Amino acid sequence: MIRDIIPGTEEHLAKNMTTGYIGFDPTADSLHIGNLVPILLLVHLQKAGHKPIALVGGATGMVGDPSGKSEERNLLSEEVLTHNLAGVKKQLEKYLDFDPSRLNAAEMVNNYDWFREMSFLDFIRDVGKHITVNYMSAKDSVKKRLEGDNGMSFTEFTYQLVQGYDFYWLYTHKNCHLQMGGSDQWGNITTGTELIRRKSGGIAFAFTCPLITKADGGKFGKTEKGNIWLSPEKTPPFQFYQFWLNATDADAEKWIRIFTFLEKETIETLINTHRAQPEARLLQKTLAGEITLFVHGEEEYRKAIGTTEKIFADQSAPAESLDEQDLESMEGVKIDYAAEKIDKGIDVVAFLAETGILPSKGEARKLVQGGGISINRKKVENVQLILDSQFLLHGKYLMVQKGKRNFYLVRVA
Repeated sequence: MIRDIIPGTEEHLAKNMTTGYIGFDPTADSLHIGNLVPILLLVHLQKAGHKPIALVGGATGMVGDPSGKSEERNLLSEEVLTHNLAGVKKQLEKYLDFDPSRLNAAEMVNNYDWFREMSFLDFIRDVGKHITVNYMSAKDSVKKRLEGDNGMSFTEFTYQLVQGYDFYWLYTHKNCHLQMGGSDQWGNITTGTELIRRKSGGIAFAFTCPLITKADGGKFGKTEKGNIWLSPEKTPPFQFYQFWLNATDADAEKWIRIFTFLEKETIETLINTHRAQPEARLLQKTLAGEITLFVHGEEEYRKAIGTTEKIFADQSAPAESLDEQDLESMEGVKIDYAAEKIDKGIDVVAFLAETGILPSKGEARKLVQGGGISINRKKVENVQLILDSQFLLHGKYLMVQKGKRNFYLVRVA
């Protein structure tokens, strides 16, 4: 989980109970699985006896961060930020121990609290004079933007100073000597350690974790529905569980080392067992189980397993046995379709083409003839089959399966 590290960090952590922090960007009222690595870093830090601080960027959320981005992002209003901060805080409280009786109790801070009263003149006098433009421009994230077509606004250029001051403020007021974050934050983080050195003569430490990638080059945490969120309202626990369950073997081997608290020996045994019998998908099941338990708890984990078994494992069970919640929770593509077409009756080939499940009637006909389409868990054997309201589950759903692993829920309204 470590990519870059300032020399001396490991020795400092071995000798002292250290306060360390990570910043979270409040651009939404929920964190997503891309935030899980920094959350886990804070959990590991606390488990090792150190004190974690989660900084939510109420002030920096109003500015924008150029790191790893090619364009300036939208700035958020104070009202939206306040709403988002409340949601993020509620989630972090599930994973970290904030009990004040603990010597290393977790804390949450909002950088808006110390930037609120700071004037622009105060900032350029007390912060800006300590870091040169040459130093700031040499950062990779800044260089890429300056050399690009769109350039970089002064607002975003100053972001590393703002984040650097966060570290300085926490160093001064919370005895915080460590900052962690994703590898794209290395430039901003080291600006903080440099500001602490130049402004107060102090020594601060840092390390970053690698950005998580997928073996096929796709973006981690993205599906056809968008982000995989930690909020059960934004991503139902069943879909969350399915994301991890559907990991490739290569991804599962990498992710189980990062996203679980299993011992190294246990992980090595799991990987070896999985390689010997990959069809059992032991690695994916363990990964999905461990992380769903951590994020959503025992009850939702059990429900996710139950729904998975109903939808996927027991394919002999009739589709009519699935309730509406089971159907809506399915991992697959949701398609809305006009009720009048089903009321009148439509042949299956035209239906598959019109819904976009197949790109054309020709391909739809070919797949039906090859036995590659099931509707409501029954293989379609007749290309002239007429679908009408009698086929609807709960009066409004058609469950379509294309091949072995492609599922579609057609909602008729």
